[in-house]
Amino acid sequence: MDSIQIVHTTSATATGGRNGHARSHDGQVSVDLSVPGAMGGPGRPNTTTPEDLFAAGYAACFSGALDFVGRQQRRDASGARVTCTVSIGPRDAGGFGLAVKLRVEDDALPQRELQSLAREAHEKLCPYSHATRNNVDVQIEVRGA
Repeated sequence: MDSIQIVHTTSATATGGRNGHARSHDGQVSVDLSVPGAMGGPGRPNTTTPEDLFAAGYAACFSGALDFVGRQQRRDASGARVTCTVSIGPRDAGGFGLAVKLRVEDDALPQRELQSLAREAHEKLCPYSHATRNNVDVQIEVRGA
């Protein structure tokens, strides 16, 4: 495992598991949780799931990594839209696992350039991509001009 030089730390606390509540230490994130109906839960209205939170975090992080890589290569990827879809389901080995699809769209950049930027962001920069590598199936779809 690679060591890191820590520059920021945050925390959140959850109570009640998937049918409870989660809150960040600063209160900026405060959400009620509910197991979706598709997973046999109540799917209560106005609630979210850990997968929703992971998807939002990964999309935002990857978007930032893409923008950073673009600036390094003198390309403007700041208008790219990154959509992260997170799926959960039972694993063959037991327990549950995740699968991720990242969709990167930017009509202002040629397909080949956007593909290259997304590849570099995924392989070299995004910490979510590093954390999921060799553990979660991550597929990337790129739609450029």
